[in-house]
Amino acid sequence: MATTTAQQGGPLAADMGQGPRTSRRRPSSRIRTVLAYVLLTGGGLVMLLPFAWLVSSSLKGPENIFTVPPEWIPEPMRWRNFTDVLSALPFLRYLENTLVITFVAATGQVVTSVLCAFAFSRLRWPGRDVLFAIVLATLMVPYTVTLIPTFILFKSLNWLDTFLPLTVPYWFGAGSAFFIFLLRQFFRTLPMELDEAARIDGAGPWVILTQIILPLSRPAIAVVSVFAFLSHWNDFFGPLVYLTSESKWTLALGISALQGLQWGRDMTHLVMAVSVIMVAPVVVLFFLAQKTFIRGIVLTGLKA
Repeated sequence: MATTTAQQGGPLAADMGQGPRTSRRRPSSRIRTVLAYVLLTGGGLVMLLPFAWLVSSSLKGPENIFTVPPEWIPEPMRWRNFTDVLSALPFLRYLENTLVITFVAATGQVVTSVLCAFAFSRLRWPGRDVLFAIVLATLMVPYTVTLIPTFILFKSLNWLDTFLPLTVPYWFGAGSAFFIFLLRQFFRTLPMELDEAARIDGAGPWVILTQIILPLSRPAIAVVSVFAFLSHWNDFFGPLVYLTSESKWTLALGISALQGLQWGRDMTHLVMAVSVIMVAPVVVLFFLAQKTFIRGIVLTGLKA
């Protein structure tokens, strides 16, 4: 009877302090939730300010970009800035070059990373852990350290001023160590019983990878694909080193060249317009793959 009275919130529950304690906790919990939302909203707005200024500047004239206080909603809006970019530089050609390099290189990087991660996580072979440690150690080697040797190698192969140095290596062992680590950690969260059951049915490693592991690893592969796309889409240093012909430049090199073509003219508004065009595919890609991307980030690396 006493237990029933306590559960129903009667005098015994009040004497034990359960009722008042619960009522005192609720306001403090709500305050913490409100504060968390306020801080997150404020931080998000601060992070969006540079992007908002970029979009606003792309719709202004050169004389209105650096006005103080800033004019966030330009009046009038100069939509012709986006069409003027087409005459200021061969934009469509640069866009085509960027898409070709990004698609080929990112696809190769994802494929090689998946294969390496599968070998490091699902297959047993001598020296596997030692070699994986060596792969992780390459994360500490700066890109500039290997720049000169690779440049000499590509020069000896007559690959300079072509797309080959920016695409072919990613299909032959140039998978990112960071991507291999992410995929390996995700693959290790999948039960090994799946592989053993498939082997009993006569399946080999390739069948296990393509028909079991990959369908279950879409979130992690989506994360790696987005990162690879961003890496090659925004790459400036690689094309700067290996591409010399203007007809083979990428958008990143085109924006840099546009800044140098001012010749006494203020073309900042055009630079902002082409920057918005370059950022737009990245934003669209993130929103299309947002749920899968966030799920992959949460699930990757749960198992050591």
